[in-house]
Amino acid sequence: MKKMLILALMCLPFALRSQTAEQFKARYDNQVRSVGPGGVGVEYLLDQWSAAYPDDTRMLEGKFSCYLEKARSEEIQIIPSERYLGRKPVLTLKDSLGRNVNYYQVPVFNDSLFRMSQSSIDKAIVLSPENLKFRLEKISALASYEKDSPDMAATAVLDLVDYDAGRRPAWTFDGAAVSRADFESAIQEFCVLFYRTGSPNSYEAFRILSERMMKANPKNTLFVDNLGTYWLIARRDFKKAGKYYKKALKINPEDAVASANLDIIAKNKQK
Repeated sequence: MKKMLILALMCLPFALRSQTAEQFKARYDNQVRSVGPGGVGVEYLLDQWSAAYPDDTRMLEGKFSCYLEKARSEEIQIIPSERYLGRKPVLTLKDSLGRNVNYYQVPVFNDSLFRMSQSSIDKAIVLSPENLKFRLEKISALASYEKDSPDMAATAVLDLVDYDAGRRPAWTFDGAAVSRADFESAIQEFCVLFYRTGSPNSYEAFRILSERMMKANPKNTLFVDNLGTYWLIARRDFKKAGKYYKKALKINPEDAVASANLDIIAKNKQK
């Protein structure tokens, strides 16, 4: 009986290999459509796929999504702020003194499962370093995990900008080529995320990332405008903000953001 069990275990990898990677992918897609990326049976299927094809980046991305879904939950928290992570409270009540008590729906994570998700996407990045999708998914997960203190997320996106500036790789996204404009737009999405989060740490991440991108892409007024907005909103320094908006207009005289914010600065000075 014991010999038969050992023989059966030895045959298991060969049985799994009888299925192609494409067949595993099709089974995985069907399962996710039915139960979601972290639903019943998905992890078991991914383990089978991993045993047969350990370097399939599609499997690794599936594991990342599975562990991230299992790691994430939400809870209601009382936070003494009118906005949190760029959002309004889901409920506001009054305390015994008539003061607002704000309730927010906040993402929380199981640390162990989150680390497993990061390990999976990190391996996919090593195997396919020019697939921009994997890098963006990693940074988005870090930003969600860290909430109003996006230190690791900011470091990861700055590393991506430096990698791009140093190597100018031929980025792809799901097999399609990524243009220079698309890459810059993807980085701008993280600038916007850090700005909307609205915490001191996220504002600094917004500033540093915008400065790095402005240096690497001096003709793109998106990042010049970002710095104007940082000084206008986060620091309330109208003079510095105005310098950046004027710089943006020199690059692009039709920059609507710079024009509108210079009008706001002028009206504030009049007041």
